[in-house]
Amino acid sequence: MEDGLLVLKRDIDIRSIAALIERTARWVDPETFRLLPVWFPEFARRGALYNANWSIRRQNTNRQSGDVTDKIEGNTQANKALCEAMGITLKERPHWTCCHIWGVDDPTFVKANSVVQDHRFFSCIANMVLLPTPLKAFTDVMPEVKAMLRRCSGDLFGWSCDHPDLLPQAGDAFDPADYPESWRHAASGSVPGIVPVNDKIRAKARNRMAAISRDLENAGEFYPRAKVRDALSYWNITL
Repeated sequence: MEDGLLVLKRDIDIRSIAALIERTARWVDPETFRLLPVWFPEFARRGALYNANWSIRRQNTNRQSGDVTDKIEGNTQANKALCEAMGITLKERPHWTCCHIWGVDDPTFVKANSVVQDHRFFSCIANMVLLPTPLKAFTDVMPEVKAMLRRCSGDLFGWSCDHPDLLPQAGDAFDPADYPESWRHAASGSVPGIVPVNDKIRAKARNRMAAISRDLENAGEFYPRAKVRDALSYWNITL
């Protein structure tokens, strides 16, 4: 059977797909990013999960077999970071999906995604965009769409991911004529769909920084202090 992407591209062009994302994407405010670039540096994709004070490994028990398996982080804390940075809850965003912008590009989903397994980038709010759930597939498998989102985010937040496992882009990986018009001005700090910073979001950022500081001092033995400090140092965050 013919490649599904080729079939899709015959029916809808890249410019139309990009325009659809341009009109519907939701971004955090660049000022929010400057307040706190990474919200949960203690977590990363596929990392071990522990109880609230990081002293006991969390596990699942299969009710039928009785087999016990360790719990690992999926995308929960990245979702939470994006919600808090937008001043909303998960219940207030039905049918929206948190999409990472930078990651290891593998449409077959076979390679380990070392970018989001890095504590510096997993909950980085410049590395995420909120999209209507059906549009997530475009960001997963279409290199042109990924490249456009990375260009827009890089201009909007003044930062591009420098993880060593990211492959260099071949040119821009998209036709410049397909790039959304409003995104061409992202470096000015304005694109459609920005959720403006407010006092509620500022308070959440302050509370999150205070929680990180407390955990560095008081959390249990499994709290990843070295990785948290490395992430804070990377982002020049002073608690």
